[in-house]
Amino acid sequence: MEAYIKVAKDDKMIDLAQIELDNLEALKEIMAKKNYYKVKNLSVINTSHAEYSPVYKNGELYFTSNRLSTKIYKATGTGFTDIYKARTKGARVDTTTLTKLPEVINEPNANLGSITFSPDGKTMVFAKGNTGKRKGAEEVNLFISRYRNNAWSEPRILPISRPDAWDSSPAFSRDGRTIYFASNRNHPKAQGGIDLYSARMSSRGRFGKVKNLGTPINTPGDEMFPYVANDGKLYFSSTGHPGFGGLDLFVAARKSGQIVVTNLGSPINTPSDDFGMFLFKADRGFFTSNRPEGKGDDDIYTFVNEDPNLRTVNYFLHGVTLTRTEQDSAIILPNVRVSLIDFNDNILDEVLTDDKGDFNFRVYENENYVLMAAKEGEDAQKYYVTRLDYTTVGRSIPQEQLTKLVTNVTFDTLMYLDPIIIDKAIVLENIYYDFAKWDIRPDAAQELDKLVNILKDNPEISIELSSHTDSVDTESYNMRLSQRRAESAVAYIVAAGIDPSRITAKGYGESRPIAPNTNPDGTDNPEGRQKNRRTEFKVTRIDEKTKVNPKEEDNADEYFNEDKYFNEEDDSDN
Repeated sequence: MEAYIKVAKDDKMIDLAQIELDNLEALKEIMAKKNYYKVKNLSVINTSHAEYSPVYKNGELYFTSNRLSTKIYKATGTGFTDIYKARTKGARVDTTTLTKLPEVINEPNANLGSITFSPDGKTMVFAKGNTGKRKGAEEVNLFISRYRNNAWSEPRILPISRPDAWDSSPAFSRDGRTIYFASNRNHPKAQGGIDLYSARMSSRGRFGKVKNLGTPINTPGDEMFPYVANDGKLYFSSTGHPGFGGLDLFVAARKSGQIVVTNLGSPINTPSDDFGMFLFKADRGFFTSNRPEGKGDDDIYTFVNEDPNLRTVNYFLHGVTLTRTEQDSAIILPNVRVSLIDFNDNILDEVLTDDKGDFNFRVYENENYVLMAAKEGEDAQKYYVTRLDYTTVGRSIPQEQLTKLVTNVTFDTLMYLDPIIIDKAIVLENIYYDFAKWDIRPDAAQELDKLVNILKDNPEISIELSSHTDSVDTESYNMRLSQRRAESAVAYIVAAGIDPSRITAKGYGESRPIAPNTNPDGTDNPEGRQKNRRTEFKVTRIDEKTKVNPKEEDNADEYFNEDKYFNEEDDSDN
């Protein structure tokens, strides 16, 4: 590689050679790391044919195989693949229960691929090759079937599949609201080869908003067979990350806001293809490999992880969305879209609250988040879109204090969405000015930034920003001073990107006190004067046509109609 790089003239080939050279260096570190995996061929299942993509659900092992195929797929010279299942207790498979899934799933003359199930087991998504019935469809697409009346429904193509792309190896997230899959589609953020993507479920139960997972997960090589474990880690196979050759198995985990990708090492990985990880317990599971010591072609293997420090913690955030009545009492506010956003402004998760106002997210240790809540439905205009900072920094459990293999910790929070009331004054706390000055101090800027966010998050409102003084000095002086302070605050907000037509500056001087400036005996009342020296805003107008959740708008990839297969628009980041 070093010699080639010195004489090569093609920049792309030089880059690829450098990647391989870097891989050799990285491989030294991978091999030096102590490994606690024990691997065994699941010989009771495997044959000389292909068995791959094991999935465990409700005491049954599902996998894909061409073991009983009598028809040959001309493109590969091997038999057509079907999906099988068998009862199992962990890795102890009862082969007498081995059976194919019904023909409604295993369509004749079609290659079936990987399968995944929703958490409740009532929704199945799987990959299936083109049968020639759909003109223009390429080799593999994703299909969905639902379990109703004790049977699986007729599968329908998932509209997140592209008719001009290869889409395969689906995997549900642990909450069932996201599907991960592999695709070679043409996408603005594609890294090259086959990449991993995600698609989120809409409030109508349809999958859309396709996102490329980006770096560091995707590479110029191939990334395939994603799987999300109960601890939130993403397992996948790749030819692009440093490894032993062919497809290697990797795990991606969030650590203090960053994604770290790790090769699982030997004996999980070999110079052959190793892929299709699935954990049925935190320390054991299945995967696929075509290593030469197997029974032939792809085989299913079991593994156990005997790492003494494997004990993990799952952190969750539970919240309730509320609002305040005119009597200032708290009541539940349902049907609120809550987004979990990291401090790089990426939406990590999103959910619509139920009748109890509940929302739940997986969070990670030592991270800072922003929660954004927006009321949905006909009365969305009545409430402010609201932000709440939330942090898990300093709240994690030390490893040495863990006593169980898996520990679940749930944090709780409340989110209040205040009603939008025309002409109701809202005091901006901690807006201070130096004596007889109107310059925006740094501490005041922090508070004004919150108002900037309110205006950005609620583009339908226009406001009056007002400044008030106490009764020290003359009435005319205080009026001029308050007007300058209001105009200075408005100028700051406009400079932050707010349309000046949406905000008016108004100084009221000492004319609208909310507390006495002096005591009944005529002595000074410092506390009252402090309350009177305030900055307020009030909504003066609501434009019903512009109510948009800004985070929804920024990430407004199309939600696709499941009845529509071909779509001329790309389902990428529009």
